[in-house]
Order: sequence, then structure tokens, then C-alpha cells
Amino acid sequence: MTVTLITCSGLSNVGRLTTAVAQHVLKHRPGRVQWVRAQAGPDAIADATEGADLVIALDGCEDCCGSRRAAEAGVEPAVRLMAIELGIVKDGRAEVRYTEIETVMRAVLDATEQR
Repeated sequence: MTVTLITCSGLSNVGRLTTAVAQHVLKHRPGRVQWVRAQAGPDAIADATEGADLVIALDGCEDCCGSRRAAEAGVEPAVRLMAIELGIVKDGRAEVRYTEIETVMRAVLDATEQR
């Protein structure tokens, strides 16, 4: 199964967390996951999701940058995850912690295994 992960990859800790999670997921699922940042734009998102069996939008916060950009590209993610809904506190000055990466990565991997 091929999975495309769309991340917000913003500047706050939860945005940076989505980037870190994507990097870890790529290492744990080599060749099965494709990653695209929301900032890449609608065309890149549409290209990255074409032919994917599962599309996951990983947002950091309620701004939903990844999900919003997916919608602009005409893509409806089958799974939408938000770091703050997984218990991560948004703080623009905070560093991403490994425990947070583990928490969010587990949610992403669980979503891929349930499909």
C-alpha cells in the first residue's frame, strides 16, 4: 500500500513536529510512504497524491495548513490528524521533543496499518 503524507511543516513547534514525524515515518516505512509539505503548493500535492492508496494530512494545529492545502489541490485525505489533538501543546518557542515525535508517529503508523 502506498501512502502520501501531507504535513503543515510550519514554524511553530507543532509545525516542526510534523516535519520530524514525516522524516521518521519515511525511515520506518521506506518505499511505502511519500511525503509532501503543504508549502509545496497544490500542484505538488496533487502530483504526490496521485495513485496513493491512502492520503494522510498531518496538521500541527487548528490552522490546518496541510488539510487546507490538500483541499486547494482537490485532494480529500482519508485520515486527518492534528498534533494538538494528540496532546501536544503549541508553543512557538518550544523545541520538538522525541516523546512528541513518538506520539504523533504512532498515530500516523496506526492509521496506515488500519487501512
